[in-house]
Amino acid sequence: MAITEFSAALNQVATERGISPEQVISSIKEAIIAAFRKDNPTVATEDEELTVEMSPEDGSVKVLKGDKDVTPAGFGRIATQTAKQVILQKVRETEKEVIIKEYRSKIGSIVNAVIFRADSGLVIVDLGKTQGIMPPHEQVPNETYRLNQRIKVLIKEIQNTPRGEEVVVSRSDPNFVKELFSIEVPEINSDVVKIESVAREAGSRTKIAVSSSDSHVDPIGSCVGQKGVRVQTIIKELGTEKIDIVTFSADTEKFIAQSLSPATVTKVVLNSDTKTATISVPEDQLSLAIGKEGQNVRLAAKLTGWKIDIKGSGKVVAEDDDDESAKEEKE
Repeated sequence: MAITEFSAALNQVATERGISPEQVISSIKEAIIAAFRKDNPTVATEDEELTVEMSPEDGSVKVLKGDKDVTPAGFGRIATQTAKQVILQKVRETEKEVIIKEYRSKIGSIVNAVIFRADSGLVIVDLGKTQGIMPPHEQVPNETYRLNQRIKVLIKEIQNTPRGEEVVVSRSDPNFVKELFSIEVPEINSDVVKIESVAREAGSRTKIAVSSSDSHVDPIGSCVGQKGVRVQTIIKELGTEKIDIVTFSADTEKFIAQSLSPATVTKVVLNSDTKTATISVPEDQLSLAIGKEGQNVRLAAKLTGWKIDIKGSGKVVAEDDDDESAKEEKE
């Protein structure tokens, strides 16, 4: 390795990683000692201390056992190759750290991706500069993922794995729907309309609660768009998933009643101690309020954060838990 090449590479790695050249040289010395022990097992045992003298200018190396120079003939070539490998590894680590840092700043946002591989329930996507993983629980149950398919994904988190840090992406997360609305509705980006909460059962149905900081702006109308064009764009992305948009209210009774849309609620009684709302609906609205397999009341509970009992010919209890189901009991 030429003098200028070694010095330039050393300083580049040190600058990019924000460490001193001495620290890089220390890593190189450790790698050289390991290489020496491997190639010269009879010269030094594992418990014998070895040191390396290395020139920061030209990368020349001496291996010492105590004060004795034990550098084998021709070892300079091995040492040079080892130094190159360490520096290249540091460069690769730096590049990966820069990329991970970039995607860390994108957590919570939607990006375009291409499916690179899909097998054993795991979907690997090409994000451009790196790959992302979409585990089974971040996938939509009724979606099919094909090789080279172009999809939108939510950058959900950076996860530590045995292979290092990896970008985890999602299409089932409630924030995926929230971000789709942020993209399609300018009033959300301008902070006039705000998505207050989202409850989602991916692939089936989503409820979102919206509010407006301007009395002249209808938050639901803004999200739906003229002739439904905005919400239809989002529905197209979600496939068969249905979307209910309700108006958020600081009045808890009113908000809970609206969360059960499209059903009509006649009465709401709150128990703040148990955070339970007892709801009365007309007999002909009971099944609508409950929804198929209890989905409507279950999503309403997630949306509001309240347990919900619906009274009609029976009673339905919906818990504010991700895995809780609505239950119907005859009184």
